[in-house]
Amino acid sequence: MKAKKIILFLSILIFLGGFIAYKMYNKPHVNVGETSSDVTLEAAKIVDDFSSDETLANTTYLDKIVQVLGIINSIKAENETVIVALAGNGFGDVLCYLSEESKTKVNTLKEGQQVALKGICTGFLLDVVLVKCVLIN
Repeated sequence: MKAKKIILFLSILIFLGGFIAYKMYNKPHVNVGETSSDVTLEAAKIVDDFSSDETLANTTYLDKIVQVLGIINSIKAENETVIVALAGNGFGDVLCYLSEESKTKVNTLKEGQQVALKGICTGFLLDVVLVKCVLIN
């Protein structure tokens, strides 16, 4: 009798785990361009926030749509990825990985230009990283 309860419990647990994994795998794609930003700030501010208290910054920005205003430090094209680096606080930058739609507009950008980009914050690795970025202006 006890073995049947354990087997039933494990079966339910496996079923729930599979269901959650299926839902996570089939999660709908977020269209950053059509979604309003959760946070709007300057590039230096987000770098300062991550530099001073990464745990607090993670709760504030991680996996959220962030709109960042800043001066372009560099534009790099690696393989089929275009990365726009916005000047941060001198110790780090905001790396914006452009979405497929925004890659076509990269020719209009130049270093030293002030731009606004919106993307999903994925964390801090000496630089703040935003993915699926779209050009706002």
